Amino acid sequence: MTHSHNLLGEPPATLLPVDPGTAALASGTDPAEVAAAHPTSSAAWAALAEGALGGERTIEAYAYARTGYHRGLDALRRNGWKGYGPVPWSHEPNRGFLRCVTVLAQAAERIGETDEHDRCTQLLRDCDPSLAA
Repeated sequence: MTHSHNLLGEPPATLLPVDPGTAALASGTDPAEVAAAHPTSSAAWAALAEGALGGERTIEAYAYARTGYHRGLDALRRNGWKGYGPVPWSHEPNRGFLRCVTVLAQAAERIGETDEHDRCTQLLRDCDPSLAA
């Protein structure tokens, strides 16, 4: 009988600390101001990316999302993530990173960058299977 599950188990979920830009965004501060004041804030970059994507400014959305994605990867690594394992949406500070990956996938699809779209979509599934849709 062959089993395909990992006998060592899955690594523990990575839970990022509070994003420094979240409170400012919640109070209505312009996302560009938040990103300038807190350049490590994936939430600020996600807000910029989502606004650009919604405004049909795909290349801007791609650039903002990629910036937030890389800032998020830095934060994840500082918090013990090794490039795999759960990064749950249910933990609010993880959402800025996950939102950036989502917009990056959408923008990549719009410009025909299929490989990037597929990588981002798989990353979202790997981080939190509930995000597969």
